[in-house]
Amino acid sequence: MIGHILTAAVLISSGLAAGVLFTHAVGVWPAMQAMAPDRYVAAHKLLGRAYDPMMPIIVSTSLILDVILAALSRNDIGRILFIASAVCLAGVGVVSQTRNVPINRRVKSLDPEAIPADWEDPRGSWGKWNLVRTTFAVLALVGNAAAAVTAG
Repeated sequence: MIGHILTAAVLISSGLAAGVLFTHAVGVWPAMQAMAPDRYVAAHKLLGRAYDPMMPIIVSTSLILDVILAALSRNDIGRILFIASAVCLAGVGVVSQTRNVPINRRVKSLDPEAIPADWEDPRGSWGKWNLVRTTFAVLALVGNAAAAVTAG
């Protein structure tokens, strides 16, 4: 019974992580790329207020659930899939903390009304790394779904 509850929880948490990152990659990010720098900085600050505290909690929760489920799994295929999903979620966290978060901090430190003339626009780099972590998150969700199916 606990395995079923944890499996449902990991499907919800990894689905939320993949969904938010995917939606951001295909909808929000293209719109932000089209904005003038001052509008981009303002929008980035607004979006970060909600995403920054929630996404690490959701991704970490999903990763922990995957590790627990791998330990509880009586099915070798399910165990491997939960471990693979945990590794993918760790990839989301590593990319986020080492690539996207430092860019976020730099952007948030700017005044949208006073963008420096020598400002290096980080959107290309941020978008590339966001696609990497989105791919990891979607793969984690696929792995969790496959593990849930193999568990019967």
